[in-house]
Order: sequence, then C-alpha cells, then structure tokens
Amino acid sequence: MESSSAMVPFPLLTTPIESTYRPCTIPYRFASDSPRKATPAEVAWIDVFRKSIASFRYGKILDDLQEDPESHGGPPDCVLLCRLREQCLREVGFKDIFKKVKEEENAKSLILFEQVVTLFDNTEDGGKRLENLIRGVFAGNIFDLGAAQAVIFVDNSGADIVLGILPFARELLRRGTQVVLAANDLPSINDVTYSELVEIVSKVKEMKDGREYILGVDAKNLLIVNSGSDLPVIDLSYVSPELAYLSNDADLVVLEGMGRAIETNLYAQFKCDSLKLGMVKHPEVAEFLGGRLYDCVIKYTEVIP
Repeated sequence: MESSSAMVPFPLLTTPIESTYRPCTIPYRFASDSPRKATPAEVAWIDVFRKSIASFRYGKILDDLQEDPESHGGPPDCVLLCRLREQCLREVGFKDIFKKVKEEENAKSLILFEQVVTLFDNTEDGGKRLENLIRGVFAGNIFDLGAAQAVIFVDNSGADIVLGILPFARELLRRGTQVVLAANDLPSINDVTYSELVEIVSKVKEMKDGREYILGVDAKNLLIVNSGSDLPVIDLSYVSPELAYLSNDADLVVLEGMGRAIETNLYAQFKCDSLKLGMVKHPEVAEFLGGRLYDCVIKYTEVIP
C-alpha cells in the first residue's frame, strides 16, 4: 500500500504523545543546558556524523549546529542529523547509493530462502521453532507471540529481510496472525524500501488454487505498507496514514534493526505488546547502553490489560 498523504502519529503509541514519546534513545541535551551552546554530547555526535560522509554541504551544516544548536531545525538529535545527511546526499544526486548492493544481496538471499525456511520447519516444537526464528533476526529469547495482528517495521535488504524477517513473518502467518510489514518510502543506506519489499515478497509467493502461499503457508493475511519514512531511524510521531489505518487494531509491534529499535524507540511505550530487536553496530551506542559492539538487543514488553 503506497502513501501520498500527510503524515500522522502512529496510533499504538501511548498518549498523550507529546509527554510520553521521545523517539531518540540517547539524549544529547537536557532542559538545564543552554539553548545557545552545544553540549558535549552534541559535539561528540556531530563528530560521529561528520565522519559518516565526506560532504562540504553537510559539514557546513554540522559546523552551524555546533556553533548554534538551534540552527537548521535544531537542537540536534539522531533523527535530525540523519535527516539533514539524507537531504544533502539527495541534493547532489545520491538518491539510492546502495541500489546495486541491495539488488545483489536480495538475489543471493532469495536463492537460500526455501532452504532456510525448511530448516526452521523441521523443528517440530513450536516454541523452539519460534526461538530459532527470532534468533534469525538477531535475538535469543522465547516468547508466546499469540498476536492476532502484528506490525513489523523492517530494516535492511538482503539476508536481513529475506532470511530473517520473512521466515519470522511466515511463522506468524502460520499461527493465524495478520502481518503488516512496514518499509521505508525512499531509499536510505541499505534499508529495504516499500517498492523493493513488494518485489521481494512477490518472488517468495506461489499461487495454488487461486490463493497465494509462502512455502505452503497461506499468505492472504500478509500486507505490505509504506511507512512514510525516508531515514534509517524512525520518529513514530510521523507515519503514513495508510500505516496508521492498518495498525489501529494490532496487538503486537515489532521494531527491527539498530536504527529503529535501538537508536530510536528503545524506550517507546505502546498500547500493545512490543518486541524490539537489533544489533549494536556503533561503539558510541554500545558505550551508552553499557554493552559491547555487536551485542544483540532484544526487548519484549507485555502490556497487561
């Protein structure tokens, strides 16, 4: 489902959003900090982002933010710094710099899809099978995910989406769950986009007696939606109305990947159960969390009625 309308808040966030939701996990400043002076955390993270791309335009913006934190829509946080970086890249024509890499990785992963799913299916114990599937998206605990509807915010192209999220989504479908996969509107680093995900899913589906299946599992309850995002992180205050509509009755939200589940939304509170999965790939994030580089994070929050 494509999106062309104004963005709206994600309906499963606890309300009032203004006081209960803060997308960025790592605070760069506090209320007591001077609005006109960059904090040590802001300076440190501006330097991290400065090293991410060699761009005179972006470098100038970062200089401005360090001099005046309220410039360019500041004060800076990881969402703003990512947004400004993407804008600079697109302005000079870099609209999908990982396109070829994504295509190659998707093709390689699709070749392995049936083999990987078969390995999961050969695990007869349902709980153990679910544990293995969650391990496939970088986690290692077991939960009774008895959801009627799940919304999954997907992350990277290649093995991540094809061999991690899709087998996990297929297992939820097998259990009778309606699954909504939410993907980016526009390219950002190697994240899978809505249009790319539609194409990937079409290649793992098969028609039988007029119905669509994914390796024997009925896929009629699998929906793909444009999240409205164009960043490697996500501010759930602004999602597409199509995603908001499809999410209204969901009882499980899954956020996958460091950008969406750790750098943003790790502490987000939802009206329903939530599962946050990701791998720590930045030393600065590992330091803040008190962990190690490449640690896996899994956070399951159950909402008690």
